[in-house]
Amino acid sequence: MIQIAQVLKSNGADGEVLLGFRGVDSDEMNLQEPVFIYFDGLPVPFFIEKLTPRGVSKALCRLTGIRSLADAEELAGAAVYADPATLDREEEEAELDLDTLVGWTVCRADTREEVGTVSGYEDIPGNPCLYIEPGSVLVPLHEDLVVDVDEDSRTLTLIIPEGLL
Repeated sequence: MIQIAQVLKSNGADGEVLLGFRGVDSDEMNLQEPVFIYFDGLPVPFFIEKLTPRGVSKALCRLTGIRSLADAEELAGAAVYADPATLDREEEEAELDLDTLVGWTVCRADTREEVGTVSGYEDIPGNPCLYIEPGSVLVPLHEDLVVDVDEDSRTLTLIIPEGLL
């Protein structure tokens, strides 16, 4: 599952919440499929009964079982997850969300040597870059430089230009 939104706050007394979407648009949501919010480490499914877009990346949402201000307040700040296969996308995206790369190990493509861990990123349009620790080195993340993405071991193998490290 991937994080698609966060519950920003409750809205009104009847249990609606305001969602802030991350990496997906509200119109990509398949309302026939559940979204998940973790409680005590377990994913709890909720169906979206009503979704009303508010601007570019937000929407008012009514979830099954959430009918009061107290219920909605309990969800405030919670991350909302979905199975990526259930999103109505025109084409499957091959790119990773930069947030998911934080904590990953980075290896050099030429030597397979571990160079550090992703500690953050700069989402510069057309030129995203990763901060690699130790040393807070800024490394470009371009599709031509990515050799391998191993989600199981959370390892990113990159062609790193000489002298950059």
